[in-house]
Amino acid sequence: MDLKYNIFINLYSIIFLLVICLYSAKHNEKESLQDKLYAMMLQITIVMLIVDICGRFNGNPGTVYDFINHWGNFLIFLLSPILPSLWLLFAHDQVFQEERKTKRLIYPLIAVNVINAVLVILTQFFGWFYYIDAGNIYHRGPLFLLSASFTIALVLVAFFLIIANRKKIARKHYFALAFFAIPPSVCILLQIIYYGISLMLSGVVLSLLIVFLNIQNRDMYTDYLTGINNRKKFEIYLKQKINRSTVDKTFSTIMIDFNDFKSINDNFGHDMGDNALQISAKLLNSCLEPNDFIARFGGDEFCIILDKSDKLALEEIIGKIRSCIQNYNESGGQPYKLDFSMGYAIYDYNSHMNVKEYQKHIDVLLYQNKQANK
Repeated sequence: MDLKYNIFINLYSIIFLLVICLYSAKHNEKESLQDKLYAMMLQITIVMLIVDICGRFNGNPGTVYDFINHWGNFLIFLLSPILPSLWLLFAHDQVFQEERKTKRLIYPLIAVNVINAVLVILTQFFGWFYYIDAGNIYHRGPLFLLSASFTIALVLVAFFLIIANRKKIARKHYFALAFFAIPPSVCILLQIIYYGISLMLSGVVLSLLIVFLNIQNRDMYTDYLTGINNRKKFEIYLKQKINRSTVDKTFSTIMIDFNDFKSINDNFGHDMGDNALQISAKLLNSCLEPNDFIARFGGDEFCIILDKSDKLALEEIIGKIRSCIQNYNESGGQPYKLDFSMGYAIYDYNSHMNVKEYQKHIDVLLYQNKQANK
């Protein structure tokens, strides 16, 4: 590939990624593992795009081209497994949403990268992955495919992890996660087949954009702690449901309040309280259908919107939630017990209640249930 063309494509990609970096740094929660991993993927891709340019300084022996070309190729082979390693961690966190479990993968991935680093260093003496001749021209070595296999294997592991656990992933996130591997994988194959072209990182940029649009650019409408929708999204969605309701097609809403949540914070600490809210969100979500809507209303309250206008169907979901919570408490997984009060009702189209009136109606029912539980 012509050096000027390579510089133009890579610089364009770098500017594009820098814009995403600046936006992410300003808007996303910097403490979450997901955001840290995504930021690292952006940063390492930018570094690799710069290094990729350096690795294209072929020819002109006896000039500065020699130095740039040697170091550029060394670094690109050295860094290649890091990006798919970060992606595997990101995908694992998206699937299981347990940071501790995801962090356990770090050590085997470090081992993979160390093995690659050792082989890249030895390549400088034996030309295994690549070599640069006296004319400062890059050539693939006899073990070039072994180098590519590190990247391909990590990407495939992440891909199959996502496919195997697709039922655990929110539908709106599944496409972005499953699609991520496709552009860079196609580009890698093209690079292997057609010597001299550099497309893999361009494929990564496309994948990172899709992840950004579908997953990372979520801060406005996602609760940072539980990962479900926030109150702002709930109110927007509720307004849409009310506006679209007809005499024949309406919906139901459930408002859920965590009973005696303060005692968990007081007795076990705020970290355990946060854990209780995260577990509650997962349990509630497990009781719902894919098209149902759940949000954290604030503090220890959750709201659910269902496409159900039949009282028996609504009460069936209520029973399912209560049964799920009871089963969890009986499992003894935590030192505390989950206990909820619920207010729920089908939206009456003929009442012409607006968002605030309907919310107040549900809130009154919740309060009555909470008093009954006491």
